[in-house]
Amino acid sequence: MSALLESYAAGRWFRAADDGQPLLDAATGEEVARISSRGLDVAAMVRHARDIGGPALRSLTFHERAALLKALAKHLLARKEELYALSVRTGATSRDTMIDVDGGIGTLFSYASKGVRELPNDTVFLDGGLERLGKGGTFVGQHVYTSRPGVAVQINAFNFPVWGMLEKLAPAFLAGLPSIVKPGSQTAYLTELAVRLIIESGILPEGTLQLVAGGAGGLLDELTIQDSVAFTGSAHTAGVLRRHPNVLDGGVLLGVEADSLNCSILGPDVLPDDPEFDLFVKGVVTEMTVKAGQKCTAIRRVLVPEAMADQVVDALTARLAKVTVGDPRNPDVRMGPLAGLAQRDEVRKAVEALTAGTEVVFGDPEGAALLDGDPERGAFMTPLVLRARPGAGEPHDVEPFGPVSTVLTYDDVESAVALAARGKGSLVASVVTHDPQVARSVVLGLAPWHGRVLVLDRDDAGESTGHGSPLPVLVHGGPGRAGSGEELGGIRGVLHHMQRTAVQASPDLLTAITGRWTTGAARVDSGVHPFRKSLAELRVGDTIASAPRTVTLADVEHFAEFTGDTFYAHTDAAAAARNPLFGGIVAHGYLVVSLAAGLFVDPAPGPVLANFGVDGLRFLTPVKPGDAIDVALTVKQITPRGGADYGEVRWDAVVSNQDGQAVATYDVLTLVAKTWPATSAPEV
Repeated sequence: MSALLESYAAGRWFRAADDGQPLLDAATGEEVARISSRGLDVAAMVRHARDIGGPALRSLTFHERAALLKALAKHLLARKEELYALSVRTGATSRDTMIDVDGGIGTLFSYASKGVRELPNDTVFLDGGLERLGKGGTFVGQHVYTSRPGVAVQINAFNFPVWGMLEKLAPAFLAGLPSIVKPGSQTAYLTELAVRLIIESGILPEGTLQLVAGGAGGLLDELTIQDSVAFTGSAHTAGVLRRHPNVLDGGVLLGVEADSLNCSILGPDVLPDDPEFDLFVKGVVTEMTVKAGQKCTAIRRVLVPEAMADQVVDALTARLAKVTVGDPRNPDVRMGPLAGLAQRDEVRKAVEALTAGTEVVFGDPEGAALLDGDPERGAFMTPLVLRARPGAGEPHDVEPFGPVSTVLTYDDVESAVALAARGKGSLVASVVTHDPQVARSVVLGLAPWHGRVLVLDRDDAGESTGHGSPLPVLVHGGPGRAGSGEELGGIRGVLHHMQRTAVQASPDLLTAITGRWTTGAARVDSGVHPFRKSLAELRVGDTIASAPRTVTLADVEHFAEFTGDTFYAHTDAAAAARNPLFGGIVAHGYLVVSLAAGLFVDPAPGPVLANFGVDGLRFLTPVKPGDAIDVALTVKQITPRGGADYGEVRWDAVVSNQDGQAVATYDVLTLVAKTWPATSAPEV
């Protein structure tokens, strides 16, 4: 008898007392492992996550959490061959495994990078700008995101045992939530190996990752208002979760990714000799055969113009005839088996239901010509192309979770969109077209029904990641039948796990709460120019108020000649006088900003190493020759960079005229040495 998978619970590995249920190799039918969670104390797991994992994680800044994700990604990358070796037993080819394992590791890297670049080195994230709530500026509002003191339960499907875990873990971890992972049982042995590699590394704080190997009975009973559940799986199971009392009445947040009848639409502009035709056919075949079609994003419905249906079917048939099916250990096999015999039975049942309104035009639902492998012990299935009869409703209702796609025809763009909408909400749709008007019409029609839309043509095909590839920087989820959930999407996926709160306070107190200087808060002029202070010495609110400088007509004329910006408002007095906004010659906005820099910069070598940008520049009041301008420059935010001898400083800059009117506002971004002199050069 093979080994029993273990759960990682409350700081230790737990083995159930019974023998468990067998998990079989998808291709050979041999027993790989056994699985059971009988006797697992899920209440202790939730307590451990809340009392140990959560506080440890929330004590770290976003940047510190991101650094741990990066270290974890590097660790798994170095050990990925172990994951590859076991992945083949799930029925995955090397290409399938790359999508699962490398895709999951890549998601960790992506969130590690975004955490550093798009989140502050703090535990609070500011959402949007400051809201002025009173005339005097002493009462202001700011939306903030903070970490919830809860637990993220992640219930994953069998088809992506590594990526499915890591794509949920990364944003939750970055948001400060400890995770309890429950993988799909059929391939849980691969998830268990990945978790073992993570736990053995010691990279993640204890309690931030736990594993349930087997059933999760009673786990939702332990959750409360600050907790969340992210589920990927069938609509039936999603319905059971939605009816749980703690979800209905207890405030537990539930995100669902469920059934999805994704479609790909061949644009009416595409002819058989166009490159888009081949791209369309290749895309459909890829989505049918990668992971043996066991992808929530696979193409289930192939929508083509009526006049093109025969050509599309012939082209699909020709390509699919070259697809070799068999044991993925054979390098010549392009499509492996389904995850198990039970899964194959489910797909066959779905095909039987579909044939009430379709006919099989390629493949045999009951058998497969194998390159190698035992058709009785392995869950092998041939790719199947079905063609819908006029008015058939089954392709819009039944999802075959395997290598099956149905060709349907449409009359015009409007009918194509209407057919797509009959799927009642999907994760992804694609449209293959080179016509801009077709692209706009189809995308705007599809968008309300889909979480993602790929527009594919000859221009983007070389870099396209394909119809069925969720990316960490783009949202993954969909409305209606697809579950109405949303994951990933870069920092959106992090903020989804956090609480947004509107805070109302005085500028000084809001500065203290957020760690970021707020307009109207106190400025501190210590008598030392802030540019002479290292990062360790700078404080939020440090400021310099410059002396005034008069802007002359000669300045304006010189700037126009020097830069070549001879726009009439700066060079033609008569024309400028007729301008209703200016009524005469005005200084270039960029001249004003350049002169302002000369007013606040300390020119001698010092801790300020580089200026790497300006954010939010606005010109508010025209500056005319003879006006005098001055600058107030204030430290707005300080962000140390981990592993570097410098950090980022955001400065609030306000340029005013002699009447105290703001003429320009913006943020100046600089790199400042942590100590002075600096010991390394910055990387901008």
